[in-house]
Amino acid sequence: MSESPPPTNQPVQVNAASVRHFRYYDLLMAAFVAILLLSNIIGASKPSYVTLPNGTQWAFGAGVLFFPISYIIGDVLTEVYGYARARRVIWTGFAALAFMAFMAWIVVALPPADGWPGQASYEFVFGNSWRIVIASMTAFCVGEFANSYVLARMKLWTGGKKLWARTIGSTVVGQGLDSLIFYPLAFYGLAGWPPEQLYEVVLSQWLIKTAWEAALTPVTYAVVGALKRREGVDVFDEGTDFNPFGTRV
Repeated sequence: MSESPPPTNQPVQVNAASVRHFRYYDLLMAAFVAILLLSNIIGASKPSYVTLPNGTQWAFGAGVLFFPISYIIGDVLTEVYGYARARRVIWTGFAALAFMAFMAWIVVALPPADGWPGQASYEFVFGNSWRIVIASMTAFCVGEFANSYVLARMKLWTGGKKLWARTIGSTVVGQGLDSLIFYPLAFYGLAGWPPEQLYEVVLSQWLIKTAWEAALTPVTYAVVGALKRREGVDVFDEGTDFNPFGTRV
């Protein structure tokens, strides 16, 4: 089979390892990593709430408003380019998270210049404990790989049909594991995070992320369809090595 996608507007079903060159893969990787880093920097550690009709305040993590977009991009990557190339993007995101944590640690630890008033605020925003860093990176890896694996397997089971069921089903698994791992591992037992609030945040994270995926299903369909036509492929992961630590594409 040719190394390059065929010159056609219709996607061709190919084996996951058949194609080497893509036009939009790098752009999706960049978007994935950017959203991942920004979600972790800006929204991961802030609990917020909405007031229910009965007056009860329901807590949720602020990062949930944007972090699910990374899962949607992960769905698109797996659906269009296959599990192996999605795996490469996941590890790229993991490396970026690790470097972000290392850089934040170094910058926060540097002594501030005399008279600079922002050190306390800087430590509050960027001085995440290693517990939070480890929780974030662990939850990210487990959730993203589970999401990609479930979607790729379901694509084989369904013969490439019912994309909506694959994206939502994989999100239920992946986002569920992400929320279940991150918040208890990062915040359980800390002041300001009573157990009942922690459980609310875990459940609300899972529900909101899944609802986001469902609401954006038409967008996912449009993006997936456009990419398959432009790239000229529709990758099925037949014979793919699903080992998260595999390197073969």
